[in-house]
Amino acid sequence: MSEEKEFVVTPWEVRGEIDYERLIRDFGTTKVDSELLERIKKDAGELHLFLKRGLFFSHRDMNWILDRYEAGEKFFLYTGRGPSGHTHLGHLVPWIFTKWLQDRFGAELYFQMTDDEKFLFNQELSLKTTMSFTYENALDVIALGFDPKKTFIFSNVEYVKTLYKIALEIAKHVNFSTVKAVFGFQNTTNIGMIFFPALQAAPCFLPSVLEGKNIPCLIPASIDQDPYWRGIAREVAPKLGYYKPAQIHNKLVPGLGKGGKMSASEPETAIFTTDDPDVAVKKIMSSYTGGRDTAEEQRRLGGRADICPVYHNYEFLFVPDDKELKKLYDDCKTGKMLCGECKMIFASKLKPFLKEHQKKREKAKGMLDKFMVKD
Repeated sequence: MSEEKEFVVTPWEVRGEIDYERLIRDFGTTKVDSELLERIKKDAGELHLFLKRGLFFSHRDMNWILDRYEAGEKFFLYTGRGPSGHTHLGHLVPWIFTKWLQDRFGAELYFQMTDDEKFLFNQELSLKTTMSFTYENALDVIALGFDPKKTFIFSNVEYVKTLYKIALEIAKHVNFSTVKAVFGFQNTTNIGMIFFPALQAAPCFLPSVLEGKNIPCLIPASIDQDPYWRGIAREVAPKLGYYKPAQIHNKLVPGLGKGGKMSASEPETAIFTTDDPDVAVKKIMSSYTGGRDTAEEQRRLGGRADICPVYHNYEFLFVPDDKELKKLYDDCKTGKMLCGECKMIFASKLKPFLKEHQKKREKAKGMLDKFMVKD
């Protein structure tokens, strides 16, 4: 993607040290600036921590969404999950922010589980497995406290009768050269994957179809998923008579290895919501950091918090207090704190977080019927 810095960001692969400023230019998005933050604060009554820290950094048409909202026109939220395994911390970030948007703007949420995509894309996964993970991942969504009266979670496979008509309308206006250019499909790509982007785009227009009127759509999601809506949904929307979906993008939570996002395909570098807390701590203690080769060198030169996944996990989820975060950063950069101590602090914050989430997740098992929708 970049001659300045070697990295890859696609819906299926994230690798290397990501240059987010470069991504904004390459993807053609708009930076979340101070003026937009002021508008969000005015309409929402406050700013979420993720906005204050620049973790949601990029958008498309967010000002337009606020224009519609200020004119009395409610928008709906759409995000989702590709259920290829258990939920990890990186998945929670856009969902936590989506929950805040629901609370602050009174928005309905349509949450898509793309169990069909994961079956088609991954030769190792059966359809039974991906559909099973749909329900496992739904427990994590519910555990975050979404409003059951305004939240609709659906499996593509089990809701396809409703989605298919919309997907057909989209597919009719998208040729193979477009999806090939956007997603890099090859002659060896199975035909299910070639059609799938139409299903991924369908929820952008779902409430408009169900209610028989145009309803604005806002998609909070990680930046790696942008091509689905940039290249398909936003291009097709005017042809079908719908609003273009707006988007707001978050940075990616790094895995505990060197480079790349937290990923279920590298379980040793990911902390899953289902991990035993002691197992999660072991992953932390063996993780990559921005530390130097020796303690003496670190005390002399300081650590490199900017490239350290432990520090970035603090920034995203575990240290809401800005003063505490700055102290951790400064103590690392000046060499006052070594990596082992920093990891122990992370472990002390992660264990109670996992225990509490797992309690809520267990409770969610009795609430699935309130959230899941099927044909």
